[in-house]
Formats: sequence, structure tokens, C-alpha cells
Amino acid sequence: MTYADYIALAVFVLLWTGYNWTVDGRIFRSRMSLSRLMTENRRRWIMNSLKRDLKMIDTQIIAGLQAGTAFFASTTIFALGGCFALLGATEQAQAIFQDLPYVFHGGRTAFELKVGGLTCLFGYSFFKFGWAYRLFNYCSILVGGIPMMSDLDQDIEEARRRAERAVKINIYAAKHFNAGLRAIFLSIGYLGWFISPYVFMVLTAFVIFVLIRRQFFSEAREALLEP
Repeated sequence: MTYADYIALAVFVLLWTGYNWTVDGRIFRSRMSLSRLMTENRRRWIMNSLKRDLKMIDTQIIAGLQAGTAFFASTTIFALGGCFALLGATEQAQAIFQDLPYVFHGGRTAFELKVGGLTCLFGYSFFKFGWAYRLFNYCSILVGGIPMMSDLDQDIEEARRRAERAVKINIYAAKHFNAGLRAIFLSIGYLGWFISPYVFMVLTAFVIFVLIRRQFFSEAREALLEP
């Protein structure tokens, strides 16, 4: 591990943290990100369930969200298995990298540390997806507990409180899902560390640039802003 490796790792963590704060609105509150706009639509969707008795529509939507979460969770499991397999084949992997031009050659320990960091990255993603899946399950139960339209007149405030609890759980689930997805995206930049710390920094900056463009300057965001 050289000073350039430590600097590249620090840049990776700073860019990741800064991106999270930017998307969550802690830095630029005036410009809504795509994730924050979708948060408002999640609230609108579940509160709209107070006006219909067919809660199966809402549970089917949540089931679709769970299916996507389960897919990424299983994907990270395969990625974790690949990382452990790579640790067991360190010498073969190093032999391949040594034959490639313009590749920075560290020692065996440095290579194993990089693979260990990649393993932690995918492990973080798996736990985020796993918790998001559980929260979507809780949200489905809470949606099922929202009163029918015929019972709204008895206690409309209680019905709204129940819907608001379902909204909060759904939003929390989406936050954890997005966090896991960001870690997977950033793992693409992390792979550049196996070539060079400078490639690591450039690829990470490129991934952050693409993610920021999608969050703040994409056509999807413009579609949500249309009156």
C-alpha cells in the first residue's frame, strides 16, 4: 500500500459520503433529487389507498418492490462468493495482473486487502437489501391494516395515522434499497483500484458524475417535475 492508495481510498469515501448528502438534500435543498421526488410520490400513493377498498393493488406494488430487492440481494451473494474465491486464488490473479501493461503491482498483502475491501462493499449492499426487503414486508402488513372506506367516518384521524406509518416504513425501505444500489454502482469504480490508485480515483469520479446526472439532470426527473 502506497500513499497514493490511501489517498484514493479517502477520495472514494469522501465522494460516496458527499453524494449521499447531496441526494438526501443536506447540501443543496433548493434542487430536488430524483430520489426525493419519488419519496413524495410514495407518500401520495399510499395516502391515496385511503380512497379505495382494493388494497390488493397496493400489496401487488409492494410485492414488485420486494422482487427487485430480492434480485439485488441474491446478486450481492454471488458477488461475495466471487470475492472469497478470488482470495483463494490470489497467486493466479496476481500472475494475470503482472502480465498486463500499465498495471500497478503491489504485494500479495495489498491485493488481499483490496479484495477484502470489495468483500465489505458487497456485504454492506447485502445487508442494506436484506433490511429493505424486510421493511417492504412490514409496509405490506401496515397497508393491509388501513381501514376500509366504510370505516373511515368512524375515526378518520386514526386511518390517516395508519397510512402515515405505512408511508414512513416504505420510505425507509427505499432509502436502504438505494444505499445498497449505490454501493453496487461504486464497486465499479472500486475495481479500478486493482489496476492503479489513479484509475480508482478517475473511475469513482466518473461513476459519481453519472449518478449525479441521473439524480439531478435526467429525463426521468424532468418527467416528475411536469405539472
